[in-house]
Amino acid sequence: MVGQAIPAQADTIRGMEYWLGTYGFYDAWNVTRGAGVIVSVIDSGIGNVADLGDAVIGGADFSGIGSADGRTPVGASPDHGTLVASLLAGRGTGANAGVIGTAPEVSLLSASVALGVATDIPSDDQIAQAIRWSVDNGATVINMSLTRNSLEWPRSWDDAFLYAFEKDVVIVAAAGNRGTGTEEVGAPATIPGVLTVAGLDANGEASYDASSQGITIGVAAPGEELVGVAASGQYMTWSGSSGATPLVAGLVALVRAAHPELNAANVIQRVLATATPVGTVPSPTYGYGIINAGAAVSADVASVDANPLGDLAQWIHLYRRAESTGTPTPASSTTATPLPLPDEWSPLSGSPTLFATTNAVLPLAFLLGFGTLVVLGTICVLRRARRVDDVEETNDIDDEPFTPPVL
Repeated sequence: MVGQAIPAQADTIRGMEYWLGTYGFYDAWNVTRGAGVIVSVIDSGIGNVADLGDAVIGGADFSGIGSADGRTPVGASPDHGTLVASLLAGRGTGANAGVIGTAPEVSLLSASVALGVATDIPSDDQIAQAIRWSVDNGATVINMSLTRNSLEWPRSWDDAFLYAFEKDVVIVAAAGNRGTGTEEVGAPATIPGVLTVAGLDANGEASYDASSQGITIGVAAPGEELVGVAASGQYMTWSGSSGATPLVAGLVALVRAAHPELNAANVIQRVLATATPVGTVPSPTYGYGIINAGAAVSADVASVDANPLGDLAQWIHLYRRAESTGTPTPASSTTATPLPLPDEWSPLSGSPTLFATTNAVLPLAFLLGFGTLVVLGTICVLRRARRVDDVEETNDIDDEPFTPPVL
């Protein structure tokens, strides 16, 4: 949710980045600023702005309407990708001027996808291709400040996300915003293994408009009264979990830089284990808690053997095996842990009890079935002399490809 443009007074801009001190980023920077880590921003494209300097080291377009280097903003919100990138990796325009990101020395890849507009390439396919390209070009962190606005995701995402996880990449995704109609988290935030980010207001409490709720939320970070750089170079205030996500992606990059020996599961574990818990942990509002960047980089954290946010491969084994192997279709549910059978598989209200079925329904069904067999047998005898093999009808139903909702 992009807000108003603000005067380009550099000292004012830096002073508005309250999250850098309140959430421990200045402390984390005493250890590392993220140098050596590559983060891919899958978004509307990253514009050429002074505050990002030389942060972007490569890019590609997957929408079919952008430039080959991924630097031409596309989609219904063309400023979005640049705003996201500035919060993650902004270099500023001086020692105390301009927007500085939470990981100001990381390198960025710009993977442009067209959000909110129709193109010849389905949006789901754009994103799947962007993920694979990001991994193949060295990204160890992927920022996805976008949502499908549904729990489901297509099979093409199974393969793309698995590819990233198998290559030890951390994917950070936005929970979505109730203020724009996303009442509950949607894919990719529902995919097991993804680090999902909820938004906070400026007081550190759960934001109503700038965040959604869901059991897949990992951590919460500031999502209101944010300041970033638009593709035009204009500073803008904005809010939303789209802004909270790059703050956390930057934190993940800091952890990767400070602890290069850790795999993705243990990088995520450090972010979760050092978060400040709020109420029951995990919760559908704050996840494991509110981020603490200094602790995530420096604290002693016990190692884990598996991603604490779930295993996509296991989910696919449980939920996809009953589906057709033909045209990709969305999953029936998308949470990290198995759910009860969906409503359409549950017994209908008013169904006969086991007692009634055994003592009344089954005897009656037997009698009716016997009578039906007698009638059918008579018909078959009468028709026996008649050849019916001169015509054979078939009903071929072509599987329709899944058309994803517009992002």
